[in-house]
Amino acid sequence: MTKRSLRQRLVRATMALALGGSAFQLSGCDPAVRDTLLTGLETTTQSLSSALISAFFLSMQDGDGSIDSLTTTQ
Repeated sequence: MTKRSLRQRLVRATMALALGGSAFQLSGCDPAVRDTLLTGLETTTQSLSSALISAFFLSMQDGDGSIDSLTTTQ
């Protein structure tokens, strides 16, 4: 197993603190603000997932819109 560099360890620690701190901060804020924020995050995550899935399947299509088929020869 390779040892991570100091920079990688610091970045990971900072990200963990930021995510953990935001979770504690979110629990203490106004319920209306929290609901709006969580709804926005949900919508963003769904849109991103949908875009990535669409891009994956579009990358498999030929120029005429048909999906590439894999064939084997014997």
